[in-house]
Amino acid sequence: MEKEIFIIRHGETDFNQLGIVQGKGVNSSINTLGKQQANAFYEAYKEEGFEKIFISQLKRTAETVGPFSNLNIPTVIHEGLDEISWGIHEGKKDGDTFKDFYRILHLWQDGDTTVKIEGGESPEEVQQRQRLFITDLLATTEKKVLVCSHGRAIRILLCTMLDQPLKDMDTFPHHNVSLYKLRYADGIFKIVMFNDIGHLNG
Repeated sequence: MEKEIFIIRHGETDFNQLGIVQGKGVNSSINTLGKQQANAFYEAYKEEGFEKIFISQLKRTAETVGPFSNLNIPTVIHEGLDEISWGIHEGKKDGDTFKDFYRILHLWQDGDTTVKIEGGESPEEVQQRQRLFITDLLATTEKKVLVCSHGRAIRILLCTMLDQPLKDMDTFPHHNVSLYKLRYADGIFKIVMFNDIGHLNG
């Protein structure tokens, strides 16, 4: 079955604005700008004909797709879409611990995607739960699906869908409520829109 998958990042939170690490363990809400971003996406895509919406367990994704609630589109909460756990760095902005944070990011870029921050997840652990999400996604009968997730999670998800190594995940930039549109056909995912923010520019 062919599918169109629209993947967006959640709207801005105060943590995003302040440069504070969120991750799976910080269940923050979107802020005023985040609500504006969510409404802008809704206005641009409310007639797209989404048949199902998938969100993470974190409320910032539910709030981002909230404007679609009046369309009565079935919405599924899926753990596979949760943000990566940043462990001891969650809720922190700066300090000596961030030396380790960036050391880990560089190790991932060098190909060691099994390593993880203390108390957190590795990209490969996130990928394992995302594979379950992809299986559930492809099992649905709906052909046009909206997915709302998180920055690092989306980077890992795109690598997984496109069969690219996880060390390449930083080649997929993102903004709050930016859009990646993929088409699935003949067992292959292809990107047809790359980190699009046109809907946020009016």
